[in-house]
Amino acid sequence: MHLTGLFLYPVKSLRGCVVSAAEVDPLGLMGDRRFLVVDETGRFLTQRAHPRMALVDTTLDPTHLTLTTPTAASLRIPRASDPSAPLRQVSVWKSENLHAEDCGATAAQFLSDFLSVSCRLVRIGPAFSRPILKASAHAGDHVTFADAYPLLVISEASLANLNDRLVTIGHEPLPMDRFRPNLVVSGCPAFAEDTWTRFRVGDVVFRAGGACARCSMTTVDQLTGERTGPEPLQTLAAYRRDPITPANVNFGQNLIHETKSGTLRVGDAVQLI
Repeated sequence: MHLTGLFLYPVKSLRGCVVSAAEVDPLGLMGDRRFLVVDETGRFLTQRAHPRMALVDTTLDPTHLTLTTPTAASLRIPRASDPSAPLRQVSVWKSENLHAEDCGATAAQFLSDFLSVSCRLVRIGPAFSRPILKASAHAGDHVTFADAYPLLVISEASLANLNDRLVTIGHEPLPMDRFRPNLVVSGCPAFAEDTWTRFRVGDVVFRAGGACARCSMTTVDQLTGERTGPEPLQTLAAYRRDPITPANVNFGQNLIHETKSGTLRVGDAVQLI
């Protein structure tokens, strides 16, 4: 088995980017979901309610995040913490009162204008701390602005299995970006990732966090920002319901990185341990 894809999502729920290598730190992949769009109350915004977020492209260089809209308007924001930035209390699901740095009025106006909703952009800084609030977490396991876990893995075979079913009923196959994984693996059977309790990629060890229950974001085309109908949730619901919580439709495995520092590279071997 090998790592065939690496994805970062610099701003939660904006468009992701493909990378060939990524460093790991105590929060997960460096550069992944270190920024967040929030409303005026500090509550996080996602494509679930604002599918146009998929149209905002994100790129990273060593010092800056660049946001670009379909009109070619772009904005560069420093990645590094700013000690003078005001702190805002923000929330992501059940994680409340997280301290994040406000990225300023220019970034807020840029996103508010494009998304047609009053919002702010915030960034993780030294004041941020968010322990993972799941039973699979251990002491010292923390997460960024991601939904609940630092990373998500999906195998190429799992997507191929789903696409075979979609094509059979007359739908177009879906690209991997519809499911927003961090790691993509080849060389295993479909849904083998469901069974992995611990595995190593390069010099980084991962522990299973739990199955990823999918939501309406999977129905948003990541290139057009448009909802495409009930698929793929409708097809997944026919054969991927959680046996314990049948309301959940699972696709992919959430991960916690036990190794808090290291490097992942496309082509790395994936070894079960």
